[in-house]
Amino acid sequence: MYKKIIVFVLLFGMFSCDEYLDIVPDQTQQIDLLFERREVAYSALATCYAYLPKNDGVYTSFMMMSDEVTTPIAKETDGIRIMKGQQSSSNPKFGLWSGWQDQGSLWEGIRHCNVLIENIYNVVDMTEDEMDIWAAEAKFLKAYYHFLLFTYYGPIPIVDENLPINASDTEVRVKRESIDNVVNFIVETIDQAILHLPARVLSSNDLGRIDQVIAKSIKSRVLTYAASPLFNGNTEMYSDFINEDGEHFFNQNYDVTKWERAKTASLDAINTAIENGVGLYEFISTPPGFEEDFEDQFLQSMYNTKYSIVDKWNTELIWGNSNPVRGNDWWQMQAACMMKNPNASSVEAAWQWVAPTLRMAEMYYTENGLPIDEDLSFDYVNRYNSISVSGSQSLQAQYGSSTAVLNLDREPRFYSSLAFDRGYNRTWGSLWQLKMKKGESHGRIANSDDYLITGYGLKKLVHPDSEGDGYSKIVTYSWPLIRMAELYLNYAEAVNEVDGPSADALSSLNLLRDRAGINSVEDAWGNPEFSSNLNKHTTQDGLREIIRNERLIELSFEGNRYNDLRRWKLAEEYFNSPVKGWSVDESTVEDYYTIKQVGVRSFNSPRDYFHPISINEITINPNLIQNPGW
Repeated sequence: MYKKIIVFVLLFGMFSCDEYLDIVPDQTQQIDLLFERREVAYSALATCYAYLPKNDGVYTSFMMMSDEVTTPIAKETDGIRIMKGQQSSSNPKFGLWSGWQDQGSLWEGIRHCNVLIENIYNVVDMTEDEMDIWAAEAKFLKAYYHFLLFTYYGPIPIVDENLPINASDTEVRVKRESIDNVVNFIVETIDQAILHLPARVLSSNDLGRIDQVIAKSIKSRVLTYAASPLFNGNTEMYSDFINEDGEHFFNQNYDVTKWERAKTASLDAINTAIENGVGLYEFISTPPGFEEDFEDQFLQSMYNTKYSIVDKWNTELIWGNSNPVRGNDWWQMQAACMMKNPNASSVEAAWQWVAPTLRMAEMYYTENGLPIDEDLSFDYVNRYNSISVSGSQSLQAQYGSSTAVLNLDREPRFYSSLAFDRGYNRTWGSLWQLKMKKGESHGRIANSDDYLITGYGLKKLVHPDSEGDGYSKIVTYSWPLIRMAELYLNYAEAVNEVDGPSADALSSLNLLRDRAGINSVEDAWGNPEFSSNLNKHTTQDGLREIIRNERLIELSFEGNRYNDLRRWKLAEEYFNSPVKGWSVDESTVEDYYTIKQVGVRSFNSPRDYFHPISINEITINPNLIQNPGW
């Protein structure tokens, strides 16, 4: 078993929190003791890492806040409640500013990073190079925590160093900075960290620790977000959002050089990753039961995308959480693991209630690599009707059975990500033929809250060998905080915004499409036999839409969609519509394949583009200006 940095005892818990932004250190004598020897100082470094949000937890993942999944009412999480408009400034949910449940305030995490940076050179039994590396790790984490706060709160204070114990109230009551100042601070701090970070950490004892590949990849994400419509010249929403001196928190003029910075950073991250052995994942084994069929490109593509997530520490993973949520922490993968025996009164680790929405089922491409409403060969009008599965479709669903038109002739990522009635799911170490109508082996159980309310199951996040009748039988893996696919998507997006349609943007997209087993962008949209939007990719607007769709598909269910739709200023379009699925309480084909509303969403624009700062924080520090609408 790998030794992970996160699991060390967090001795910094002995220090109390400051009542403002937790930036004033206390009990200086005890801090000095922490930095006498390397062994004890290591716990201080572990504490810096301990504030990383656990995006793999059902109750802590921002994935639950988007339109990707839903749950029965009895199983609602805070993420679902936010999507229903139930957040308030008096009771913020998912509050990274103040912390919640097992998630500490990121300001507290920043304080611990500053403490280490300021004291690590006092340790007597460490080399200077090692001290430089630890300080660089803490600098990166400080920058990353600022970035997370920036992502969800917009303009934030900058806390580059802790204040002395005797700091006045005026000094402690910090103010929010402009978007541009915050981004520049984050990027400059990451650049400082890169100078002393190792190129790549590959030791099994240190997996998950920061290196240059990770730092440059997150820098690519930071600059991609900063160049996006939400943050770049957003006069539509934030022309009146100003500080006490009348200065705008958001720059009021669109600046293309922000995209140029993102383009440069993304290419640098890609090159550094490749130089250090990172690349798009390819599945090289043969799954049991597929020995005769696995040469089929469709199956190969399914496993390429599936295992790029669940194969722990694989070559595509740039940064993974080395301490995944497990056991009673309500791990997301368990909630997505289907039950083997639906009549069991209880199962320890298979709850079967995190269900992908109908919108997600409609999002994936057709087998021709086109959206379902742009492929002339796909029966879009009748997509909700049932149809018999033909022999040519037998790898997609069970031959001779009836399923929805929507579930057939789709791209491999659809089948590697979603479980559906009369489809397949390799789980519990075997291949299941799914029967998901009421009363069937994988369908709705009477009087049970553990059911897939939309009729779709989430396969993407569950390792095929996981068995849900015990936590010890769940195959764990490092949650992907960022992987190589995102870098190609960041680069394609930035290139298109700077240069318009170009070979560089298309080649980056086509690397992902080739791995996914679908036609290149040019072949898909350039084919008059299939494309109803011929040559869409040859205009900047058309390619922008293609890039965004590719990103939403490739990174689905990984916690990116909520942020992407917000930064593109599309959240009100997606997050204000009903949640839909199949009629899972029905037992006949005709009744089951009827669209049903299974939930609601509410997104108040522009208010909900950023989260509220707790009223308590505003009361304690009157210099903080609340986000608009809250």
